[in-house]
Amino acid sequence: MTSELNAAEAANTAYRIRTTTDGVTFKDASVPDPIPLGRQILMAAGVRDIENNILYAILPNGEFEDVRLDETYDLRAKGTEVFAYFESDRAFNFTIEQRQMSWGRNLISGKAVRNLAGVDERYTIYLEVRGGHDRPIGDTDLVDLSGKGIERFITVIRETTEGLGALPSADRQFIEDHGLTCEMIADAGSTGVVIKNFPLPPGKFDRDVVDVMIQLPAGYPDASVDMFFTMPWIKLKATGRYANCADQPHLFGGQNWQRWSRHAEWRAGIDGIRTMVARAELAFAKAA
Repeated sequence: MTSELNAAEAANTAYRIRTTTDGVTFKDASVPDPIPLGRQILMAAGVRDIENNILYAILPNGEFEDVRLDETYDLRAKGTEVFAYFESDRAFNFTIEQRQMSWGRNLISGKAVRNLAGVDERYTIYLEVRGGHDRPIGDTDLVDLSGKGIERFITVIRETTEGLGALPSADRQFIEDHGLTCEMIADAGSTGVVIKNFPLPPGKFDRDVVDVMIQLPAGYPDASVDMFFTMPWIKLKATGRYANCADQPHLFGGQNWQRWSRHAEWRAGIDGIRTMVARAELAFAKAA
């Protein structure tokens, strides 16, 4: 193909784009220039008052990239480029699963967050509440992004971690990061997190793994968690006896758990499941 034909083909090629201004409805458009200015993209989207709009490219990984009005943007990559624009002079930032996004209004709906971040229906979106329980965000819920600090959203799969959804996000993140298998159990209005197949120090006990139960009091994570519990009961291999302060039963969820009486100061807003896992590991290591 000659350079003249290439030039002719390029001239006849319209580059497809998709645009949105609410994160819910997306509109198809095309731009003849393969490397248009930001203002050309807004014109293709049908925006008239271009000077009072801000424009973002929504990247394939879901993050937002600011595109200034007189800045070029290359549309020649494979696929349809997606843009969001707002009649605004400022942006409100938020993150979802550690991806940073920007929004041109102070309010954003759960549906917009879901669409922009590509979160499918198997997942529930939560707004992270520092030092408290995260708030589930439905499609029609509106979240104000204008408060102090950046709002953070997380997602939790509904099918397998529905119970864990009641935990603060820091706990869920710790469980996910460490590949822990957990389940929630309840007893008389109290909740327990059971960490399955918790590994024990090699050769120290009469078992290699054990389930560890952490009982969460009302008001957790601000309220203090005290002891932890194991099932089945374990003994020291060297003596055939229970470890010190680990020989009393604790009835919970219809089972008599082995109570490990280990106490330490609790720091509200800092400590959580991570703390209790570390406390259990230390107790097992020092058990005598």
